[in-house]
Amino acid sequence: MGLSTAQQLRGARAMLAWSQRELAERSGLSVPTIKRLESGNGLLAIRLTTLKKLQSTLEAAGIRFIPENGGGPGVRIG
Repeated sequence: MGLSTAQQLRGARAMLAWSQRELAERSGLSVPTIKRLESGNGLLAIRLTTLKKLQSTLEAAGIRFIPENGGGPGVRIG
């Protein structure tokens, strides 16, 4: 399971106490891209390459994405 929702993206960034700018710099994406993705709800409308950049950046910082278990997909640190 991996990053799939805007809620996971916002939650992961919050858990790391990163600004949108910091996530953008670390992932090689633009701040407007991060803002656009985080402004949504539900599944991310995103290119696979962009998704991979975000997921690998967040996982390298200690984020783990967890599958839906009745309450929807989630995120945890550690």
